[in-house]
Amino acid sequence: MGGPGDPPEGTPEGAPAGGEDEYRSVVFDESFVRAARLQEFSAQERMADHAPAVRRRPALQRGLSRQALILVLLIAIAFGTAIYMGVRHPYQTPTAQPPEPLRMTVIPLAPQTAVPGSTNAEELYAHSPAAQFRIGAEGITLPASRRTAHFSDSQVVTALTTAKDYLVESSLDPDVLTGGATRPVRILLDPQQLDQFDQSLDRPTADGRHAPTGWLVRFDAAQAQLADKKIRVQGTLQAAEFDSNTLEVIADHTFVYALKPTGLDAHAKASLFTVRRELHFRFDRDDLRMHQAELVVSYVQAGPLACSEDSVNQLHPLLAGQTAKAGGPAGTDPYATGSATALCGSLATSAQPRL
Repeated sequence: MGGPGDPPEGTPEGAPAGGEDEYRSVVFDESFVRAARLQEFSAQERMADHAPAVRRRPALQRGLSRQALILVLLIAIAFGTAIYMGVRHPYQTPTAQPPEPLRMTVIPLAPQTAVPGSTNAEELYAHSPAAQFRIGAEGITLPASRRTAHFSDSQVVTALTTAKDYLVESSLDPDVLTGGATRPVRILLDPQQLDQFDQSLDRPTADGRHAPTGWLVRFDAAQAQLADKKIRVQGTLQAAEFDSNTLEVIADHTFVYALKPTGLDAHAKASLFTVRRELHFRFDRDDLRMHQAELVVSYVQAGPLACSEDSVNQLHPLLAGQTAKAGGPAGTDPYATGSATALCGSLATSAQPRL
């Protein structure tokens, strides 16, 4: 016999044992019914209006729950606070100090006798103190670099390399030497020094701040030209910390140029012109990253020059056979490491070629 709930004919074939309905676990609660998109009309409604058996219910408007709204609000507040603190937080990185204006001294050295000359520039070099100097950029050698307390080996090398590049562009580039170009030098300067550099070129004055010859070597192209492009160079580079945020490089180099009168005379005699430059560079971390330098001191001795000539805008070399009245104390030698003490000195005889 079947159980009290079984059909009289017994459990149909294929039905679950015990008569359990496989849909018995599905519960159609009130929320499920309310959410149904289709609703059956009542019998009375169908008889009155001849309507179909079901009708479509409007979709329920579902909004964000209170918890979701609170979460979105908290995220918005956190995001806004992060932006505000990023702009106005009290621990801003200190602004880098502007570089010092370049302080420059240009001292012309007047020869005590007629300037020696020769049609062979190699002969002039061979009989001068520059006989053993290297040629061009090879004479600007980088020392063995060592890290400092606040700067790595690579940062020290970058400072030394940038200083060398500045010396090459400002002392050896033929276009710069003749006054035809300034950009190769300008792009190596800290941007905050560009106004002083531009003013020096546009309105040169002998005030110790705005002499083009303090920034670069430039000859009067109407008077002299290179007789030999193999410029002789010798000097040193030294790097050390100026402070915890600044590296300092001191460059002390002597450049020797073979010059002859400007013109087409191929047989004109050449003579030597010597420029000693002591430059002090400083580099903050932005300068190191941008491959730029702050030039803060420029000390220049140059000759043979006449003390009466203006050496602020460009150099006016005395060429082979020319003489000038000596000025200042006796015998200033640009090959020596001591500093001159006068605004115009006498070029030591030992600094000239002995032909």
